[in-house]
Amino acid sequence: MYGGSLSGTVVFPGVDQDACTAFVDGGHNFRTGVGELPKIVLVDRGSCYFTKKVWDAQQAGASAVIVADDKDEPLITMDAPEDDPSANDYLASITIPSALITKELGDQLKKAIANKQRVQIVLDWSEAIAHPDERVEYEFWTNSNDECGQKCDVQVNFVQDFKAAAQTLEQGQYTLFTPHYITWYCPDAYRDSLQCQLQCINKGRYCAPDPEQDFEEGYDGRDVVVENLRQLCVFKEATAAKKPWVWWDYVSDFQIRCSMWDGNYDAACAEQVITSLGLDVKNVRNCVGDPNADAENAVLAAEQKAQVGDGNVRGDVTILPTIVINNRQYRGNLEKQSVLKAICSGFKETTEPAVCLGADVQTNECLDNNGGCWQDKKHNLTACKDTFRGRVCQCPVVNGVLFSGDGYTHCEAAGVGRCSVNNGGCWSMQDPHSNQLFTACKEGVNHCVCPPGFKGDGINCQDIDECAADSLVCKCPECNCRNTIGSFECTCSSGKLYMRDHDTCIDASAGGSSSRKVGVVVTSVVVGSLVLAAAAGYLIYKYRLRQYMDSEIRAIMAQYMPLDSTQEQAGAQLIEREGAV
Repeated sequence: MYGGSLSGTVVFPGVDQDACTAFVDGGHNFRTGVGELPKIVLVDRGSCYFTKKVWDAQQAGASAVIVADDKDEPLITMDAPEDDPSANDYLASITIPSALITKELGDQLKKAIANKQRVQIVLDWSEAIAHPDERVEYEFWTNSNDECGQKCDVQVNFVQDFKAAAQTLEQGQYTLFTPHYITWYCPDAYRDSLQCQLQCINKGRYCAPDPEQDFEEGYDGRDVVVENLRQLCVFKEATAAKKPWVWWDYVSDFQIRCSMWDGNYDAACAEQVITSLGLDVKNVRNCVGDPNADAENAVLAAEQKAQVGDGNVRGDVTILPTIVINNRQYRGNLEKQSVLKAICSGFKETTEPAVCLGADVQTNECLDNNGGCWQDKKHNLTACKDTFRGRVCQCPVVNGVLFSGDGYTHCEAAGVGRCSVNNGGCWSMQDPHSNQLFTACKEGVNHCVCPPGFKGDGINCQDIDECAADSLVCKCPECNCRNTIGSFECTCSSGKLYMRDHDTCIDASAGGSSSRKVGVVVTSVVVGSLVLAAAAGYLIYKYRLRQYMDSEIRAIMAQYMPLDSTQEQAGAQLIEREGAV
């Protein structure tokens, strides 16, 4: 239930308080009645496994279970036990949330219930995973072993089912994924023992349990350690090739083609898969190194260091499989929908990728009454935005134009280009006769204003009837008024002409005579101006031509005789006369 919450009433049973006996046999009924809050059953820790307690409460109708610790100690992870196969059967069928709480909190709840107080609590998973940025970092602590029973089967199925979603998240750079593998070391005093030799590599430094718990047949723990190391090296090689998501292809393909059951769990089969994915087999071999060498392996040494928590949030990783999201340990079933929901809760609101908004992860609140947000059905516009945690009423951006408003009751286009989207939310109409468009939207103005010839608030505009009795136009005795869209037409009787500026009618002959006189005067002025301009231009041309010729003649004469000041004056006079001629 990552990203959600559950509010309910706490119920502490009078008998079978450790929930190790089926409640249905004791006559308990925790089912939620009509109009009631869900019942959250409080049970004591002890006597049986967590899975049995939760299963029994679920069968009796509980909506959730909280288990009170029986001693003051740091809380642990509730998990199905390795040595009880029946617990896995319960785990696969549990559909309600459960949590372990401290003894102190449990005692407080029991005391309040004993005092006949109604205890209501809220289980909130919305902040179960930190989401500091727009990218989620998560780790998957896994194992290449496929013969460990139901847990291995669940893990194999999870990898197959989750691969597509994981690769979509990684290729879109929404997540940073890292696979990890748990190993431990064999104490120095036992490194020469058969158990260490069969379960460890590198002289007892890195070990894994025997798959069949039988040292005499089948595969050994050292085979598992080597394949775990190979899968880490595949991830390292894929990351170097800038396609780390190929790890999911390798692991899923290896599970199908190289299973222990088929006897293909070996290096030859693994390298066929590596080659088929286009990765460098030689680099992977070098990364694996020599399992028999009495030396550390850098990759596995880093894994053992990562396995130990930093002492803050996560703690040590000891359970397989384990998923750590944003440095917080995932709590829940190992199946696609639950894990994807937990990862998606690690994104900031409204930044979730599309894979987080699929129908198999969450419902689209915008489909129900548009989420209660503003919408313009006519133009298919809405302020409802579906997110992983619910809907957000936020005015949209359409074709680069930002809408502003509260998102609930009002949104309107604002800024540059607003008139191009739904006419800025303003009134508009088109004259069916002239096809002229009239609009109350004007670029650069963030409110609607009716155009000339119309009246209204800009959202609704009406044509002004200029021919109405209270109008001030077309009112002369000879005037005949006809209203048009956005304007009017005024004509005069008896062949007269209408002068709009003076709102009067004049004789057509008088108007024609005046027009002709004005035309003659204007023509005369224009012709006279052209003649004067031509004359002035000719004089300027002659003056410049004379100046040019003077300079040319003086240059020629200077080549044949020296000119003193007197001669220069005489030459200048000669040039002037010749120029005049």
